[in-house]
Amino acid sequence: MRIAISTDGEYVSEHFGRCPNFTILNLEKGKVIERKSIDNPGHSPGFIPQFMNERGINLIICGGMGARASGMFEELGIETIAGVSGNINDIISKLEKGTLVGGESLCKPGAGRGYGVEKTVCDHPHED
Repeated sequence: MRIAISTDGEYVSEHFGRCPNFTILNLEKGKVIERKSIDNPGHSPGFIPQFMNERGINLIICGGMGARASGMFEELGIETIAGVSGNINDIISKLEKGTLVGGESLCKPGAGRGYGVEKTVCDHPHED
């Protein structure tokens, strides 16, 4: 299974489309056999789902994802798990153990409108 995790430094990025990087994993028999980082190719509508599909990605893990991107992944047969947060190494450990669960997507309608990957401030709610 090939997995892409929206990444910001060593943590899951809050917004799938605006993450600086994606951590790409090859998972076989419950173990990561390959791990690499790729730059986000850009936040133009519809591009990243196709980009991931062309690279054989089966699963996307992120903090938040808009409804449009989520629908595009569904059409391509790519599973998504949103509402994930924390350190990438902890997330990988949960993947290997089969205990990773998502939650409510951090993205709200309109949060991504009109901005590209360069946007430095997100419109998501933040914990105090």
